[in-house]
Amino acid sequence: LALLVLGIQILSGIFLTMNYKPDANLAFGSVEYIMRDVPGGWIIRYIHSTGASAFFIVVYLHMFRALLYGSHKEPRELVWIFGVLIYLTLMGEAFFGYLLPWGQMSYWGAQVIVNLFGTIPFIGPDLALWIRGDYVVSDATLNRFFALHVIALPLVLLGLVVAHLLALHDVGSNNPDGVDAKRLKGPDGNYLDAIPFHPYYTVKDLLGAVVFLAIFCFVMFFLPEMGGYFLEYNNFIPADPLKTPPHIAPVWYFTPYYSILRAVPPLFHSQFPGVLAMGIAVLILFFLPWLDRSPVKSIRYRGGVYKAWLAAFVVVFVILGYLGTEPTTVWGQFGFDAFFLDTRDRATWVARLCSIVYFLFFFLMPWYTVRDKVRPLPERVIYAH
Repeated sequence: LALLVLGIQILSGIFLTMNYKPDANLAFGSVEYIMRDVPGGWIIRYIHSTGASAFFIVVYLHMFRALLYGSHKEPRELVWIFGVLIYLTLMGEAFFGYLLPWGQMSYWGAQVIVNLFGTIPFIGPDLALWIRGDYVVSDATLNRFFALHVIALPLVLLGLVVAHLLALHDVGSNNPDGVDAKRLKGPDGNYLDAIPFHPYYTVKDLLGAVVFLAIFCFVMFFLPEMGGYFLEYNNFIPADPLKTPPHIAPVWYFTPYYSILRAVPPLFHSQFPGVLAMGIAVLILFFLPWLDRSPVKSIRYRGGVYKAWLAAFVVVFVILGYLGTEPTTVWGQFGFDAFFLDTRDRATWVARLCSIVYFLFFFLMPWYTVRDKVRPLPERVIYAH
C-alpha cells in the first residue's frame, strides 16, 4: 500500500507542479486557479492532499504491525532503520509541502516550526535564518521549500525505498508467528514454510489495494477536508504575515510530537527542552531493535506485560495526537480547590502524563521485555486454514 500511495503522490504532484507558481504573490492564486480553472484540477489537488494523510496512515499502521510481530528484531534491524529513515524523510517532505499553498495556517505553521530550530543553543538563530533564507518566512522560503518538496526529498525517498526493499529481500519477510520461514527444508530442497510470492502475496496485496482505493475515493469525493484535519480551513485564507491565527497547530500526523513539545515547560525562557524532547521522541525509534530484548518476536507468544505497555503506548499516542490539534485550554483550567494546579491547563498536564508513558515505553523496554513471561515458539509457522 505504501508503494501505491507513493506512486499516487508522485503522479498527482507532477500534474500540480505544472500549474503551481512558487511565488509569494502568486502561490495562493495558483492553487485557486488549479481548483477552479484547470480541467480536473480540483480532483488532482484532492488526490494529493488525501494521499498525504493516507501515506502517514499507512506508515503508522506499518510501524504498528512491526511492533506487534517483532519485524524490527534480528535479523531485520537494517530493514527497520531504513524504514525509520523513510519516516523521517516523509516528515520532511510533508513539512516542506505544507507551506506551498501559502494559506494562513501553512504560513504560520511553517513560521512556528522553523522558529523551533532557533531555540537550539549557539547555532539556533543562524540555523533558522539559513532554513528560511530570510528573517521571516517569505518568497525565498517558499522557493527553497518548493525545490526540496518537488525534487530533493522525493529522490531521497525513492532511494530509501529501494534500500528498504533490498534489505527486506535479503532477510525475507516476517510472519505473525515470528518464526523463520526459511529454517526448514523438505526432501526436494524447498523451504517447508515459505510460500511463493505469486499468487499468495499478489492476491493479498491486490485485495488490500482494492479496499484501500475504495476508502480513499470515498474520502476524496465526499470528505476531502476531513473536518479540517486533511485540509485546514484556515488555509482557504491567503497568508497574512500581519495577522496571527488564534490557534496554530501542525497537520494531524505531526501532532503527537507537537503535543510532547508543548508539554515540556520552558527552561530559562527557552523552549529548547521541548524541542529536545520532541527530537528524542522521534529518534528513539532507531534504537528499538536493541531496546527490545525479548527472546520472541510476535505478540502471540509475548507475555501480558509487553501487551499492556504496547496498548498504553498506542492509547497515549492517540491522545497526544488529539491534544496537539487543540489549544491547551481545550479542557479548561484547574479550579481553586486544586491550589497547586491553579490556573494550569488540564490538557497540558494530561499531555505531560502521556509523554511520560510514551518515553517509559522505550526506556523501560530492556527491562520488561526480558522479565516478561513468554510462551514457547512453535517449530514451524502456523498457517490458518
